[in-house]
Amino acid sequence: MKLLLKDIEKDNAGQVTLMPEDPEDMWHTYNLLQVGDSLRASTIRKVLTESATGSVGSSRIRTTLTLCVETIDFDSQACQLRVKGTNIQENEYVRMGAYHTIELEPNRQFTLAKKQWDSVVLERVEQACDPSWSADVAAVVMQEGLAHVCLVTPSMTLTRAKVEVNIPRKRRGNCTQHDRALERFYEQVMQAIQRHINFDVVKCVLVASPGFVREQFCDYMFQQAVKTDNKLLLENRSKFLQVHASSGHKYALKEALCDPAVANRLSDTKAAGEVKALDDFYKMLQHEPDRAFYGLKHVEKANEAMAIDALLISDELFRHQDVPTRSRYVRLVDSVRENMGTVRIFSSLHVSGEQLGQLTGVAAILRFPVAELSDQEEESSSEED
Repeated sequence: MKLLLKDIEKDNAGQVTLMPEDPEDMWHTYNLLQVGDSLRASTIRKVLTESATGSVGSSRIRTTLTLCVETIDFDSQACQLRVKGTNIQENEYVRMGAYHTIELEPNRQFTLAKKQWDSVVLERVEQACDPSWSADVAAVVMQEGLAHVCLVTPSMTLTRAKVEVNIPRKRRGNCTQHDRALERFYEQVMQAIQRHINFDVVKCVLVASPGFVREQFCDYMFQQAVKTDNKLLLENRSKFLQVHASSGHKYALKEALCDPAVANRLSDTKAAGEVKALDDFYKMLQHEPDRAFYGLKHVEKANEAMAIDALLISDELFRHQDVPTRSRYVRLVDSVRENMGTVRIFSSLHVSGEQLGQLTGVAAILRFPVAELSDQEEESSSEED
């Protein structure tokens, strides 16, 4: 993402002009947009024209519109973003107040104006424009007959290909059908890797599976690469890292990212940091429950006691339509930072973010036990009884 213009006043009102450059940037843009914002971008409008003879025709004209945003639709797999709203600036083709849908896409700039740019949104702009936040991890999560080829970017886990092949069982004295099907499966996974992984950007490719599937697949892939003199795979062989996972389903990727060998290799990526933070929270919840809180009410009480060491919060909460509710989450983030706590904003499109979402989307690891909250709740419930 390129920042072309930033004009924000002291009262935090203002606008930014941005140029998304890749699909990852469309996810950042989705998180920047809120209902009520003003969006200015180039778009195509179908215009009816009447000739001198009275015949009516239509033509598609490119024009620049400024909309008051009403609905935002994001397709995470195609990374397409559609914004619908009403026109709020004079235009020769579109009357004031008329509805229009703008499709935002890479390499086409837009200007976003807000009445209030809060700290979370400004941080998102910084992250989006920081080149070090690029997609640099790929993963192949597999079991016999099922594989998912994923890209793990700082903001989301994208499934780029799903390979399914029916593998017949081995029969006593005859494994031919099983072996042929397995070979066909490995070939399809290998093709998917070459088609969907950009080795110029990706620093590491995790191959995760239960049992010996990953070893057998990697042996097959590099034997084929030698036979066919596949320079792409041979030159990037060192980037492949084999790790254990319980299955070939996407959710098993979290286990692979938790592997210590993987954590060392990916120590500089946001995805690994999120996984470790969530893992630390679960360990704390198991061993010292008075130092692990989740749910907004509990976490806010812990923050009032200045007890939060690490706040884990889902970016989904900042897309809340209700402005006071969104402001409540922003105040929590700002307050934790003021009290020298660490804040990790999880992407709801990451496996770790999905898990945090199951815990209400907000959790905290505390510096010291805060048992009073649970005690108070028990007392109040007993009084009600």
